[in-house]
Amino acid sequence: MSTESTHTPMMQQYLTIKSQYPETLLFYRMGDFYELFYDDAHKAAKLLDISLTTRGKSNGEPIAMAGVPYHAAENYLSRLVKQGLSVAICEQVGDVTNKGPVAREVVRVITPATVAEESFTDSHDSNILMAVFENKTRIGIAYLEFTQGELKVLEIKREDNTLHDQVHRLKAKELLTCESSSDEIQPNLRNEQISIQKRPEWEFQLMGAKKLIQQYFGQNALTDELNKKPLAVSAAGALLNYLENTQKATPKHLHNITIESNENLLNIDASSRRNLELETSLSGKGNHTLFAIINKCQTALGNRLLKQWFKSPTKDHHILNSRQDAIQDLIQQSAIDGIQELLKQTQDIERIASRIALNSAKPKDLIALRHTLSILPDLKATIENNQHDPLLIAHAKHLTLLPQILALLNASLVDEPPITIRDGGVIKEGFDAHLDELRNISQHAGDYLIQLEQQQRERTGINTLKVSFNKVHGYYIEISKAHKVELPVDYTRRQTLKNAERYITPELKSFEDKILSSAEKALAYEKSLYQDILEEILVVYQDLQQTAKAIAEIDVLSNLAERAITLKLNRPQLSKDKVLDIKDGRHLVIEALSKSPFIANSNRLDQQKHLQIITGPNMGGKSTYMRQIAHIVFLTHLGSFIPAQSALIGDIDAIYTRIGASDDISSGRSTFMVEMTECAHILRHATDKSLVLMDEIGRGTSTFDGLALAMACAEKLLKIEAYTLFATHYFELTHLAAQYPTLENIHFEATEYKDNIIFLHQAKPGAALKSYGIQVAKLAGVPHDVLKNAKKILSRLEMRDNDPYAPIQQSLDFSFTAHHDHDDKHDNSIAHDYELVIEKLKALDPNKLTPIEAMMTLFDLKSTLEATEKQLI
Repeated sequence: MSTESTHTPMMQQYLTIKSQYPETLLFYRMGDFYELFYDDAHKAAKLLDISLTTRGKSNGEPIAMAGVPYHAAENYLSRLVKQGLSVAICEQVGDVTNKGPVAREVVRVITPATVAEESFTDSHDSNILMAVFENKTRIGIAYLEFTQGELKVLEIKREDNTLHDQVHRLKAKELLTCESSSDEIQPNLRNEQISIQKRPEWEFQLMGAKKLIQQYFGQNALTDELNKKPLAVSAAGALLNYLENTQKATPKHLHNITIESNENLLNIDASSRRNLELETSLSGKGNHTLFAIINKCQTALGNRLLKQWFKSPTKDHHILNSRQDAIQDLIQQSAIDGIQELLKQTQDIERIASRIALNSAKPKDLIALRHTLSILPDLKATIENNQHDPLLIAHAKHLTLLPQILALLNASLVDEPPITIRDGGVIKEGFDAHLDELRNISQHAGDYLIQLEQQQRERTGINTLKVSFNKVHGYYIEISKAHKVELPVDYTRRQTLKNAERYITPELKSFEDKILSSAEKALAYEKSLYQDILEEILVVYQDLQQTAKAIAEIDVLSNLAERAITLKLNRPQLSKDKVLDIKDGRHLVIEALSKSPFIANSNRLDQQKHLQIITGPNMGGKSTYMRQIAHIVFLTHLGSFIPAQSALIGDIDAIYTRIGASDDISSGRSTFMVEMTECAHILRHATDKSLVLMDEIGRGTSTFDGLALAMACAEKLLKIEAYTLFATHYFELTHLAAQYPTLENIHFEATEYKDNIIFLHQAKPGAALKSYGIQVAKLAGVPHDVLKNAKKILSRLEMRDNDPYAPIQQSLDFSFTAHHDHDDKHDNSIAHDYELVIEKLKALDPNKLTPIEAMMTLFDLKSTLEATEKQLI
């Protein structure tokens, strides 16, 4: 990009403005288009699939240009923002009739986390903007859901992946960091879909941050508790600065700043969230997750709130018990259907209110608000007349009815307004007398023109004379050239066509001025009335936000009550003791996907037994068992009912998991390295109140290394006294039960039938006797010759049990090919034995056998089959 003086004044203006937004696409308004130049044009053309052209030259090379119509810009902007890009909107703000380039300035910067427009966002997702400021030991965090207007701050210890865990938990769209901060942040977040913005250091300056907080939230916002978190305050200041820079104004809808404490939350790190498939499956999709099963909310408000609960499960027993009480009351009073039917009719008034505050509300937003306000009296009455729970009654009281706003919207808006106010037609006739008068002039123009046309026909004697209008020449009288008559002296030629002449008269000109002026005045006046309506609604912005929160809470609680009935969930009991006792627990996702009845399993961990070694075959149910226990604990900390006959859930501070296996190619980490990294994190952070799930630790390395690591991890967790579920195929670990009384073995059984394996999915005390690995391989379709060879190798390996340090090659001193001939003879012998049994069975006549002969024959056949089976080993 060049800044040479040979550019036209317009391009010089563009380059000056673009230099202020070097990392942002610049939509530069030129008449009816937004144009992009240079690299911006290339990028936009590729991302939006629009034409790439040129305009002028720079350093002898054509300047790349691409553009979109301004009236269709929202669609293009939405596509760019959804791809994580930011766009600066540069408008013409000067008089286009003045000499030189029209004055332009950036009026707004649209970024992924600072949008409220419906087309830019998924109504079920939150748009989180996060800022961080750090020192050597701690990280200050400020974050904001842009359409909610509530700024939250917290400080955390700077260790491991704590920032990554917060970003993953909140699913932030943008992260603001100080340009002088460490370079560790970006690599740790490479797998998160987040736009990272480096901001100047002065925006994080503490004194400036404090002034901004008081400016936005009042002098009393800087409480003693908030002042004790200077890093979080600095982060909040940078976030507020960023909002002013992008919105080019002070956002009116920010109304509160609160401190979030991690101490009140059930901690679940990013890895554990992924492994448990809470909101996103391991395939990266949102289906087949716990959230997908639990979420049947009727509103976008409830959907987003339930996601917030998933992001921030609480340990506060008072909150959890009050939610459970509300769910129980909803179930007992049988009003769920009525409440949900009314909720379904409400609209997303939280985001509508934000668009009103940001002056971007469209007419359909006001119609949606009007409809929701009309539903609220019935919703409020249904809850107050049917429910007894204090939490539900409190939420109903926060449903502010706002009859004056409803009356205003009923009186002012047409039932089906256009998409935007740009061309008018939004304000209802009869709402404002002056607007009606201005419109009346335009609307009755047709009658006047018919009369004028008839007068002029009589005056000129030309029956084909027409009075018409077009946007280029305005109103005119058109006369065919076939008529050679003398026209009145007040006819002034306006346009000559091939077959006709067009004229204007003083009377028609006067009418034209009046009509065009009245139309312009009517549109301008209608826009001012529309703005007045927005300003009047803005006065009750806080009431709308409070109502939105109440709708969301009622929706989530009624949803959880409906889920409890439909999914046969029961209320868990909370305890401060060290206990985790679940009767007949189920895995909701597997249960929903399975065509056969789900096998429930019970579990108890407490002070006496707090680590379970879980053995059994692959596909036997070990991982499902562990995940379902974690899900039950997680749902309990939402305040939800749970998939179990009953449960007593003690004081738990975190859920940690080491499940699954995958490379982290982007970081250059192998499967085993990923496993050990997650394992190290758990061992450093787990406490005696943590629930820990370990699945097949050590499988990514050599047998003895893996066994040693698995055993050492189990012993460490025993010392920590965490609630631990430890699944393994290392049967040697089961011997730890003799050494550690707080460890117990459980196993999942399988049975063999006709050379097939049947999984029972039932947890039972004690260690498993075998893993059935070869049988599972058969189910997977491994070739028969490989399975046969594997059985032989297995039998020889099992012979080494008495001498575990004997050279492996000594036990494997044979090969499949070396014994090929012998195997063929062996197979033929076995086949002959089977045929002999079959022939004997065919020759039998049960009607002629005495009971003793039948028994002897059965013993003989069984003996033959058992001998044959032994030859297979």
